[in-house]
Amino acid sequence: MARVYILLCRDDSLYVGVTSDLNSRIADHQAGKGGACTSRRCPAVLVHSEQYGDLRAAVARERQIKRWTNLKKRALIRGDFETLRILARRT
Repeated sequence: MARVYILLCRDDSLYVGVTSDLNSRIADHQAGKGGACTSRRCPAVLVHSEQYGDLRAAVARERQIKRWTNLKKRALIRGDFETLRILARRT
């Protein structure tokens, strides 16, 4: 199992990642060991996650979401699929 996750950082930025152990990875981010991006922006809060059967599918989804605009990511976080569809048509 693998998860794609989105963190909301203290500066209101979003971080998208993938992991096979979500709890441990979030703990790493909170401890400042999650990577340079989040270590400067802690604390970070988990705002979205999706589960996949294998790492390859999760990595593909992570890459897709990372290419999205901030508006599109925030619509996903809110579960606002109508706005997500509208924003998808613009790109």
